[in-house]
Amino acid sequence: MRCDSHVHIVASADDHRQSRGRTFLAQPAPLATLVANGMPHGIDHFVITQPSFYGTDNTVLLEALDALNGRGSGVAVVDPHIGSHELERMKNRGVSGLRVNIYSPAAQNVGGGSDDLELITHLAADHGFHVEIIAPLGALLPHADFIRSQGVTTVIDHYGLYGDMRPEDEAGKALLALLDCEHLWMKLSSPYRQANRPFNIRPDAQWLEKFLATCPARCVWGSDWPHPPPHDRHHGPDVPAPWRQLSYSGLFESFREAVGSPQLLEEILWRNPASLYGFA
Repeated sequence: MRCDSHVHIVASADDHRQSRGRTFLAQPAPLATLVANGMPHGIDHFVITQPSFYGTDNTVLLEALDALNGRGSGVAVVDPHIGSHELERMKNRGVSGLRVNIYSPAAQNVGGGSDDLELITHLAADHGFHVEIIAPLGALLPHADFIRSQGVTTVIDHYGLYGDMRPEDEAGKALLALLDCEHLWMKLSSPYRQANRPFNIRPDAQWLEKFLATCPARCVWGSDWPHPPPHDRHHGPDVPAPWRQLSYSGLFESFREAVGSPQLLEEILWRNPASLYGFA
């Protein structure tokens, strides 16, 4: 068994409305295609992550979890004032985390306080969820003391979106110091979201080495399928933006080669996510 710990499922816009605050019209990305992509690599578990263009409407995510029937976990976006009963219903359908978005252009527009780290962290602590943060490194680090002090299991997306910063820079050192905390996890996903490399599929060797040296038991891998378009390709809520044309197999094989150790690879692909997401 292996897990892809960061994917998105998208219904046809005719079947499921996207948020008014979106910055592009997302094209369908069905679960069946995702499952077929993972199969040649032994990937049969998936963590469905709520995209910004659905706001706090997690219907598509929950339906995907129902279809996966125990082989999925969900990271939802919720209004901080959501009721306890609704949260429990979501947990019973496989949601394990709540997402904070301080990155996507639509995050400020979709409602529900999806960028309010403190409120979402307290909500997660009260109801037994972890927190997932997508934020550029420069926007993440001002919250480091709060994240460190709360002790709530927190997952940082996409290699920390370090941009053009290096591990030896002050910001890089601060990120690695934060990851020394036992409740901090890193998603090794989306090497193409880094500075000036919008179609890169290879992990940065220096950053990968540092993350694996700092918290090898708290790293998980994600494809970020269907590979969201760069922000400069967002041309308005009614303008379709194609997914990045990247090979799922290419991403996976590049990561496998970069890790090198078969034992460490299996920890990242199964033992670690099984622990974080509660897979049997």
